[in-house]
Amino acid sequence: MIHFLKRAVADIRSNKFLNLITIITIALSILVVSVFLLFFENAGRVIESWNQGGRAMIYLKEEFNADMLPQLKTKINSLGDIDEMVYISKAKALDTLKNSMASQTTFLKTLKENPLPDALEIKIRSYNNFQEVQTLAQNIKAIDIVDDIEYGQSWLGKFLKIFNLFKITGYAMCGFFFLMALFITANTVRLAFYSRMLEVEIMRLVGATETFIKAPFYIEGLIQGFLGGVLGLGALLITYLMVSSGITQSLASYVYFDLRFLSVKMVMFIIFSSTFLGWFGCYLSLKQIFK
Repeated sequence: MIHFLKRAVADIRSNKFLNLITIITIALSILVVSVFLLFFENAGRVIESWNQGGRAMIYLKEEFNADMLPQLKTKINSLGDIDEMVYISKAKALDTLKNSMASQTTFLKTLKENPLPDALEIKIRSYNNFQEVQTLAQNIKAIDIVDDIEYGQSWLGKFLKIFNLFKITGYAMCGFFFLMALFITANTVRLAFYSRMLEVEIMRLVGATETFIKAPFYIEGLIQGFLGGVLGLGALLITYLMVSSGITQSLASYVYFDLRFLSVKMVMFIIFSSTFLGWFGCYLSLKQIFK
């Protein structure tokens, strides 16, 4: 086994350019696939977070007064599973707004009247899908004293459309890049084999088996696939660390959600798939050569 490994490493060193191109191609393929997997994992978490409970703000009409609050809460609770409900008076809302923007503007201090409405912040419990959340929101909005309800419906609707579009695009792109990586890996192994044709013929003459001849090439393919997978995931991790904080902050006001990197199981699966890709490209190439 050590002999085969040394032979594979020697082949990689003697064909540095071809092997570098192969590793970079595999890395790019893994990077593209990993980007889609990262999006799918986090998008699924966004959807799941809403199914398991999301926040919504209910804005009340001007004629609302505190005496109506108990009856309003009873009506809202009767429409669906509400985990938590907090009343925010317009005076409290204005004070909070003034405090949060005190260092940015003094305009709010000049207001003679409070333009903000009374509101209820609710925490919605678990639902099977986002459509059920929409139905609950529509029923709440139909209450006479309710003026409007905001639960991130505009961006979540667009998000679901983008998610479905990404699924189709993701499958197509992943398939294309895997085939491209497979093609280049197979051709790299073929060129390496032909560069050692004389050595292979001598080994055949002295009785070497096909397994003995093929083993270094298989190990070479495994090394290429493994290094390509690690390089692709490394590039994804660097990109993730650069952009994740801003995205998480923009979503935090709408859903209980934090952007996460791929799980350990998914990382291991990607590296295994990448290593297998390198081996499989080698296998296809040698199978055709040894016909």
